[in-house]
Amino acid sequence: MNAPRKPDDDYCPANTAAHWLARYRRIRADTEALAAGLSPEDQTVQSMPDASPSKWHRAHVSWFFEQFLLQPLLPGYRCFDPRYAFLFNSYYVSIGPRYERVQRGLITRPSAAEVSDYRNHVDTAVTRLLEQATPAQLNDIAPILELGLQHEQQHQELICTDILHALSHNPLHPAVAPGWAWPTLPVHTTGTVDIQAGAYAIGHADERFAFDNETPRHTVWLQQTHLATRLVSNADWLAFIADGGYATPGLWLSDGWAHARQQAWLAPLYWRQIDGVWLSLTLAGLREIDPRLPACHISYYEADAFARWAGQRLPTETEWEVAASGGELKDAFGHVWQWTSSAYAPYPGYRPLAGSLGEYNGKFMVNQLVLRGSACITPDSHSRLSYRNFFYPHQRWQFSGLRLAH
Repeated sequence: MNAPRKPDDDYCPANTAAHWLARYRRIRADTEALAAGLSPEDQTVQSMPDASPSKWHRAHVSWFFEQFLLQPLLPGYRCFDPRYAFLFNSYYVSIGPRYERVQRGLITRPSAAEVSDYRNHVDTAVTRLLEQATPAQLNDIAPILELGLQHEQQHQELICTDILHALSHNPLHPAVAPGWAWPTLPVHTTGTVDIQAGAYAIGHADERFAFDNETPRHTVWLQQTHLATRLVSNADWLAFIADGGYATPGLWLSDGWAHARQQAWLAPLYWRQIDGVWLSLTLAGLREIDPRLPACHISYYEADAFARWAGQRLPTETEWEVAASGGELKDAFGHVWQWTSSAYAPYPGYRPLAGSLGEYNGKFMVNQLVLRGSACITPDSHSRLSYRNFFYPHQRWQFSGLRLAH
């Protein structure tokens, strides 16, 4: 299993069938590369309700193309198996009933091999659709195809995070990808990006793809603030632990403290101390903590407590975007998603997509917090300044970290 390749030209504005077919094949191949090192047993396991089996991810993204692209736009298309819509629909309530999410690990059939056959069936049909499309038809196909490809890249991340969580329960500490390594951090001087008080425009700003929750672009007012130019590191987190950060209730939000006590949190997820040495389970297996790397697999509750311990705070997503737009946050992308203090809510004037695709983002805009940037498992072509990731404050199986503000 390897992280998705980073194609050198994964986005091109050319609206041609050849371009779209090449892009489609690239991203679909990336998904299969991630699954190539996983056994059928690996691909079936579900370790918690928040995670899904790798086999389910591979089938679900294929169902997405079948449901939203092929059935409406390819005349005569026949579903691979009509029963799959019940198994592999995720949360599109308007489309029909769905298999209960918490039981996805019980779907031993179809097999991983049958899911491969399903993917091949969909790939053949998408190829046919693109090869026979007129320029006018391609204008209708392209937006849905792009959304489906961006959606598949989201699930490439989830394949990595979910299988890592599953294997973290294995006492053999197996490696998902033995050759995997954290990317090298940029060399920069510790300091701050200073934002002056004033009005700033944020949100998606050009003609390239963006999810609907990144729009519309709008103006916000910021007070003077300062964001750290570097991410919080493992060395920082070790100091937090040594100073009793997980045992000091005054540092924590009430819900966070209750959750930390209930779950017996003593360190970030996947950290464990063996013979006095701190180690962490990574995609490459169990490794000694590198103090230089960014702290990872932490919840919003932990990030907020750390910031309070450090005498600082988490930035808002607006502050983060303004600071990152100048290019001074050299580690803003490709390392860890960064928690902000902003609630996941609609921008002023937000409009969801029409029809069933409107369920993609808008209905989740409550009780979650925004993360910005991108992680080391995020495909390059899936990263952008305006991207709004979001999770519940207790969740920490994602590649999530933080930077500080004051």
